[in-house]
Amino acid sequence: MVRMKWIVLVLMIFAFAKANSQKFTLSGTVTEQATGETLLNVTVAIPALSTGTITNEYGFYSITLDAGTYEIIYSSIGFQSVQETVVLDQNQKLSIKLAESGEQLDAIVLKNDIEQLNTRSPQMSVNALSIESIKKIPVVLGEVDLIKSLTLLPGVTSAGEGASGFNVRGGAADQNLVLLDEATLYGSDHLFGFFSVFNPDAIKDLKLYKGGIPARYGGRVSSVLDIYQRDGNNTKLSGTGGIGIVASRILLEGPIQKNKSSFLVGGRSSYAHLFFPLFGLENQAYFYDLNAKASFNLDDNNRLYGSAYFGRDVFKINNFFGNTFGNSFVNLRWNHVFNDKWFSNASVIFSDYNYGLELEFVEFEFFTGITNLNLKYDLTHFYSDKAKLRYGLNSIYYEFDPGKIVPTTSTSPINERQLIRKYAWENALYVDGEFRPTDQLNVNAGIRLTSFNRLGQESTNIYDNDGPLVFNQEQGVYEAGEAIGTFETSRGESLETFLNVEPRLSIAYSIDDDTSVKASYQRINQYIHLISNTTAPTPFDLYAPSGNFIKPQVGDQVAAGFFKNLGNYSLETEAFYKTVKNRLDYIDGADLIAQDAVETILVSGKSRAYGLEILFKKNEGKLQGWIAYTLSKSEQRTPGRNADEPGINNGEWYNAPWDKTHDLTMTANYEWNEKWSLGSNFTLQTGQPVTFPNGQYEFNGLFVPTYESRNSSRLPIIHRLDLSAIYTPKPDKTSGWQSSWVFSLYNAYNRRNAASISFAENEDTNRNEATRLAIFGVVPSITYNFKF
Repeated sequence: MVRMKWIVLVLMIFAFAKANSQKFTLSGTVTEQATGETLLNVTVAIPALSTGTITNEYGFYSITLDAGTYEIIYSSIGFQSVQETVVLDQNQKLSIKLAESGEQLDAIVLKNDIEQLNTRSPQMSVNALSIESIKKIPVVLGEVDLIKSLTLLPGVTSAGEGASGFNVRGGAADQNLVLLDEATLYGSDHLFGFFSVFNPDAIKDLKLYKGGIPARYGGRVSSVLDIYQRDGNNTKLSGTGGIGIVASRILLEGPIQKNKSSFLVGGRSSYAHLFFPLFGLENQAYFYDLNAKASFNLDDNNRLYGSAYFGRDVFKINNFFGNTFGNSFVNLRWNHVFNDKWFSNASVIFSDYNYGLELEFVEFEFFTGITNLNLKYDLTHFYSDKAKLRYGLNSIYYEFDPGKIVPTTSTSPINERQLIRKYAWENALYVDGEFRPTDQLNVNAGIRLTSFNRLGQESTNIYDNDGPLVFNQEQGVYEAGEAIGTFETSRGESLETFLNVEPRLSIAYSIDDDTSVKASYQRINQYIHLISNTTAPTPFDLYAPSGNFIKPQVGDQVAAGFFKNLGNYSLETEAFYKTVKNRLDYIDGADLIAQDAVETILVSGKSRAYGLEILFKKNEGKLQGWIAYTLSKSEQRTPGRNADEPGINNGEWYNAPWDKTHDLTMTANYEWNEKWSLGSNFTLQTGQPVTFPNGQYEFNGLFVPTYESRNSSRLPIIHRLDLSAIYTPKPDKTSGWQSSWVFSLYNAYNRRNAASISFAENEDTNRNEATRLAIFGVVPSITYNFKF
């Protein structure tokens, strides 16, 4: 009897092993037919099983299925779908080429299956727009702007016309991680927010993670904007470009070795300043940037990439001041496919941001910046059709240059001085997994272990009672603490070390094929702080690392959402709640220029944001577009460090400078006929918080204003309508010289939205007056785009 049990057990094990051995893996790379460009986020669907996967950032996919015969659908927005019949009786490699949707091929439409995959995905709080969609959105001065396009989606706002950066779910601009080909950009704008740094012709894909951020990302508590450049055409020489009123662009791409390697080089520049002399102006305001990339297919399993970006802004006002700033980076990457289940990417990235300020009236220049060297290694394991694992490590070495002061004339009262450079080393190790325990439940779970080591420097201040900031009880103000000494440490030593664990979790539950509910939680630590002095003549940026006096920001966010496919329409709703500890604020009268001890002007507080986002989209037909609405609140609080200190705003919650209670956008695009496409977007927002004077008193013959509670008033409501029309003379032409005209009308009904309101005494009436500053009225523009 015992022997029989052993025989049955052995047979069961053999049967189980045999059953499991009948699973095989289908893998490969998806590329664009005309150019050889790898395509990411392509849906690989198996309709019979209501399952599938997507290609990764480098076009690679892998899925494991039971042995059998399957219909496989490869689809991506803007491309013709491809259907393949696969007899899966062994591991197979199947690489696919997709043709652009404009080419005349038989279309394969399995839209419902693709939507079901998206609905069931645990990924939430993600905004994604195709480059073609972005190019149809009306923009100021006719220049396509990726950042401004994202602000038309829920949860994302700009700081206002003529303001740099963007805000996500009530977060500050410095809390966004902006990546271009995996390299960190420390500024996302040109000309103080009028244009973004991204050349649309060079961009392949972009995603903005507002929540549920995967464990492979870290370092910023608010969001991740992940953008990838195109690889370049490896089949023939081609180009794209555009000529506008204030800026133009050109991009060339082609094979280095046909079907094996490619290059891409693109440049942009503005030139409106060339016309300033015609109006008697000697000022300058322009930007230029350069994108470059080279790609090499060594064999089926190995690819090398080299990416680079360089951008600069120049802003000068005659006999007053000059300003230059910009980003640059170089990235070398190696993709390796170990087998049909294992994929790796190794990157070496150098990134730099610098800022220069010349004050001619005081005869000196000031330079500051931040550089880093980043080593990354990511490994993806396509474990099965129900599980995919990602592992990785990341090591970043930072050098912070607080500034160098250089006199510009021999009579300058300023002496040359180099502020003390600071150094840090940030490391991270992560594990991230996507799991499908049941047909209804999908889970993305991960954990990220981070460390930040503040390294030694030339000199570090010692303060009485270890307090760089003191409170003057008599005057009721904060003052810089007095250094009682200094000490020196080598760069190999550590001043302060932080070690943190960051859990991430996203869950999607499918109620039916078209309906799902999702939820997510994330914790992220931010070790880099951006300090801006808004009282300076231009926006001034200073980056500072966490250390013994500045603690890292710690952000926690929970979100829950409801997602519904409604035929040609879709509905997405999400609610979120976010808190951030150790959010820095600045004492009254803080001055950052030549500040060698930034800890003496900073106080630490916290922030919170919560809200509801609704996105209703029409996805098919001649008329497409969306309505996005966000109801939210963003607040900060900086209490005193003890009962004797009032803190900022008496320690009470106050509106964050970027708080906007209501944010409504409506975007539409109508394909009138083959030659004409019409676009529009309407924006309605609550005005941003401001602090107004509420009285004044006389002291020794001087009138001194008094102010209300911080950010307790608001600018007037913002609303604006933008219109565009795209004319394509020869829409059927798919080779040779192709062109189109873009006609835009920004702020069509000439709404004078207030960028700021200032108060001053009228010299004629001797009465105090409020003056509204509006950046733009109605702005028409024409752009000629071409492709060859």
